[in-house]
Amino acid sequence: MFRLLGILFTVLLAIATAVVVWPQLFHLEQTFPFAQIVAARGVVLAAFLVVAVLSLLLLLAKPLRGFAASVLIVALLGAAATGAIGYLRGFGADTLPEPTESSIRVLTWNTAGDEVSADEIAQQILDRGADVVALPETTEEVGEQIAVMLREQGHPMWVHHVQFKPDVVDGPKSWHTTVLVSPDLGEYSVIESSEDGSNNTGSVPSAVLMPVDGSGPAIVAVHAVAPRMEDMAQWQSDLRWIADQCPAGDFLLAGDFNATIDHMAGLGVDGGDMGYCRDAASRTGNGFSGTWPSSLPALLSTPIDHVMASPNWTPTGSVVIGGGGGSDHRGLVVQLEPAG
Repeated sequence: MFRLLGILFTVLLAIATAVVVWPQLFHLEQTFPFAQIVAARGVVLAAFLVVAVLSLLLLLAKPLRGFAASVLIVALLGAAATGAIGYLRGFGADTLPEPTESSIRVLTWNTAGDEVSADEIAQQILDRGADVVALPETTEEVGEQIAVMLREQGHPMWVHHVQFKPDVVDGPKSWHTTVLVSPDLGEYSVIESSEDGSNNTGSVPSAVLMPVDGSGPAIVAVHAVAPRMEDMAQWQSDLRWIADQCPAGDFLLAGDFNATIDHMAGLGVDGGDMGYCRDAASRTGNGFSGTWPSSLPALLSTPIDHVMASPNWTPTGSVVIGGGGGSDHRGLVVQLEPAG
């Protein structure tokens, strides 16, 4: 009887391991609780290793040897598969290539409202030489303060802003998204449906910027709702909306997606991760480096902040900004070159 129970447990453990490691195979990547589990691949890897160690200890008990050996094999396979995914996506690159005349740098940072000062944001923009900056949860007032500081340092940027429910006094900072764009990229404007919320993410705002003269990439500063159990339907809708913002053409997506690339299975087109857009961090050695929460080491946190670009851009480097500067998110900087 015990042997049969051991076999049954091992089979169930193997199935659970397969679902946790690759929920996309079962179309469960956007389903609670698997969406939350796969988001923390570093924690999952650590859990597999803990199970493996416990199984090794159980091998010392002769009556449990067969059961312990089978559990050990499943745990090691799960750890190896998770580690291989991490290796392919990148455990962390910390340098950017030298900028060229044609390259652009995109920075995204969810600043958690007032948790990061305008001075610190401006300094990061200067240090990283950013041309496009997506700042979910940053107010227009803070964006303007940043722009003044940058102008005084010889790095001018235009400020664009979207706010949900602007008539509400002292509403939450999550109702704001601010975007800064270098004049070198040309003049941009926020499209009306993005400002009035008629075509936008549902609970927290994204900002869609189009070049006024029609040249240059369309820029989408992304903010999707978090996948809490009560918000799963809205989260799924937000991800579909974001994917729709990258059809064929010249597009940049940057911001707090509240999703890893695992959650985006089925939302890409022709090799893209969201529509035609491709995640830059996972193609430049930072796909496993988490950006939230900043209180945990990068390899144990979740990579939910992204910069993505259409195929006419080639990512050449990325850096996750260490620490959160008071925010619960780390920032992400990506360098892009025109393809070909």
